[in-house]
Amino acid sequence: MMRQYKAVKAGLPQNTLLFFRLGDFYEMFYEDADMAADILSITKTQRQGYPMAGVPFHAANSYINKALAAGKKVAICEQMEPAKAGQLVQRKLTRILTPGTILEDHQVEAESNRYLLSFCFVRQTLHAAWLDLTTGDFQIASEANASNLLPVFTSINPREIVLPEMGRSRWEEAEFFARYKEAFQQFYADRVVSPFADYTFDAINGAKRVADTLGVMSLEGFGIATGHLALGPASALVAYATETLCSPPQNLSQIREYRTNNTLLLDPATQGSLEIFRSTSNNRKGSLLKAMDATQTAMGARLLETFLMAPTLDLATLRNRQACVGECIQVPGIVTELQDHLRKIRDLSRIISRLQNNIRRPRELGAIRETLQVLPLVQRSLAGFRGEAMQSLTERIEAFPELSELLQKSLQDELPAQLLEGGTIRDGYHEQLDAYRSLARNSKDWLTAFEQGEQRRTGIKNLRVKYNNAFGYFIEVTKANLHLVPEDYIRKQTMTNAERYYTQDLKQKEREILSADDQAIALELEIFRTLVAKVLTSAKVLQETAQALAELDVFLGWAQLAREWEYCQPELDEGDALTIDQGRHPVVEQMLREERQGLAGSRAFVPNDTLLSADREQIALITGPNMAGKSTYIRQVALIVLMAQVGSWVPAKRCKVGLVDRIFSRVGASDELSRGHSTFMVEMNETAKIINNATVKSLIVLDEIGRGTSTYDGLSIAWSVIEHLHGSEDRGPRTLFATHYHELTQLEKMLARVKNYCVAVKEWNDEIIFVRRVVPGAADRSYGIHVARLAGLPQTVICRAQEILDHLESKDASLKKHSSRQRSGRTKVTTEPDGPFQMSLF
Repeated sequence: MMRQYKAVKAGLPQNTLLFFRLGDFYEMFYEDADMAADILSITKTQRQGYPMAGVPFHAANSYINKALAAGKKVAICEQMEPAKAGQLVQRKLTRILTPGTILEDHQVEAESNRYLLSFCFVRQTLHAAWLDLTTGDFQIASEANASNLLPVFTSINPREIVLPEMGRSRWEEAEFFARYKEAFQQFYADRVVSPFADYTFDAINGAKRVADTLGVMSLEGFGIATGHLALGPASALVAYATETLCSPPQNLSQIREYRTNNTLLLDPATQGSLEIFRSTSNNRKGSLLKAMDATQTAMGARLLETFLMAPTLDLATLRNRQACVGECIQVPGIVTELQDHLRKIRDLSRIISRLQNNIRRPRELGAIRETLQVLPLVQRSLAGFRGEAMQSLTERIEAFPELSELLQKSLQDELPAQLLEGGTIRDGYHEQLDAYRSLARNSKDWLTAFEQGEQRRTGIKNLRVKYNNAFGYFIEVTKANLHLVPEDYIRKQTMTNAERYYTQDLKQKEREILSADDQAIALELEIFRTLVAKVLTSAKVLQETAQALAELDVFLGWAQLAREWEYCQPELDEGDALTIDQGRHPVVEQMLREERQGLAGSRAFVPNDTLLSADREQIALITGPNMAGKSTYIRQVALIVLMAQVGSWVPAKRCKVGLVDRIFSRVGASDELSRGHSTFMVEMNETAKIINNATVKSLIVLDEIGRGTSTYDGLSIAWSVIEHLHGSEDRGPRTLFATHYHELTQLEKMLARVKNYCVAVKEWNDEIIFVRRVVPGAADRSYGIHVARLAGLPQTVICRAQEILDHLESKDASLKKHSSRQRSGRTKVTTEPDGPFQMSLF
């Protein structure tokens, strides 16, 4: 047995725990036992001088998940036959589980995609591929500027990264990589990186490997040239998946090329500051994804996440999605009906993928049966739509009546977790199986009668007929009753407190029972495999139906949100204008309603307008008090644009969006002390990325640039950034710039496309009231001391702060007056960017 163990262990990659099946346990030995004891918090023992640790087979999933979470891989070596006394059981490596290749429903999040990523640099160009084995989504991409693909990598959030074992060090030491090094290091952080053989990244051989896996002669049918260099990483993913699955992946049927010029890009800082996928507390709740999610199925939730990962620039696609939502809004009764049906739909796409990759259990087929029973009801409800967009979607949903009938006739109502438990196939479906079961049932009745008869014959009232795997059926008699044992009993085993016997009649019946049970299980396995094969003949159409159901789920959810929250259909075009009437923050608005439900008098969200364009109102400079809502306002504009560019309706009365190629957001303060970066350094890094990558088609959201350093330095940087974004041309990126540097409001007079806005407040009885309204003009105060009072600073601190503020303001006023006298009679202040200007600083 240990020779078996060592042979399997020798072929495993590094950092892999081997779960070796021994009866009812998975055991680990040697260094694996040491590692498992630490990671899994299990007891380590000794057997013949070597360390050993194990976990129960029935509870293995929780331990496997714990090991994966610790960054380990887990190899599963299973027993391939029942244990027999005195014989070595055949064992085989059946799976290597890694964070990017797990498939089981209890190991993956139902609402999130689970990508495996691979990439390499060839001639300073980044080539990449990513694959979700749970659904079969397979994409490649190439970019000369790696900075364009890094936001995509962050969006797909890969659970594992496969890199060439030797090649990685070559490109990371190259001169060209210096400008990307920091960004890639940040991307690697907290992700599992798996080195893999360099030869698997060869693009020429890789094209054949990928084509063979997809079952095609050439990839040109997918629009991918045979010499595409991204087929190198794609090939590595296929090879890596084959190694971990212990067979080639069977659920891959197509591959797509991702093009960054067709997609709105969101860099990691923007994704974080706008809380698109996770809130700042790293929860789904509080994110845009959660606010937009009214889906009823796991497939729909994942598709929504995919839409937000890659907002499209294709107007036809966006308008079709809008049309589907619009048609759903018109028939709320049908929407409710369809959502009721969808709640009964199981995760069809992942179930089919598991069946294709040899993870086959009775309940998988049961889930398909339940789904197929619902599909005719979905089709009947969809018949109520008359619009072209929804009719096109309806045509993609099949009902599979023959397959549905087959599964209903063949499968039991209640299905076991494992096939070897028996009871998967319905009584009456297969005549021979019924005969085996009848024999087994009758034999068990015979055993009960035999036990009762032996109790009467021997006078041993506690005599029992029992069974175990090692000894089969036997008669157990306690030591106190041994004197009553008849002569025809044959001793089988001696126990501490009892003796075990058998008779010739019991031995013969044992052969009959075990033969019937074994034959029944074997026949059930055969029937089950036939059913799986029948399902897989329709796998492609089932996956297409699953995709259509996911789209339907997303559009129904968006229609529900649009009706409930009074969203409007945004007008989309290729222009550069952005007009929003009475726009609202989709996440904050929902949270305010939750507050109102719990607290009397809680306020509703105050809507605001926005007007931006590349050649007129290009930069909106927003001033106003602390806590007035500047950050919320600028974020809501970015989120409305993002929602529009995934095809959703948006929280506004009216909205017109000229498509943007990138959204940049620099909001909030954070540091990266482990990398030696202060808060201000992080702020400057992110600002530099924005300035260096923004185009005239971009949308930029900046909040408090320069606040992390001294007043003079910060103001100078903020001033210069605005001038740079404005530029000397007649167009520039649409920008929202929130600041407490009131001196910047002078730029409206100096730069043609800068417009001042402020968040209005009302003063009453030495208090201020935040009205949350953004209006034209500039603010002159920040009311920071008022906010400090609200935060609970001691009154002595508040009073002293007010005294100091009054003194500084009076000093500032005298400086202004003195400076004004000095300037009298001089030439007019130039409006050139590098000319002198008056800053009212103390």
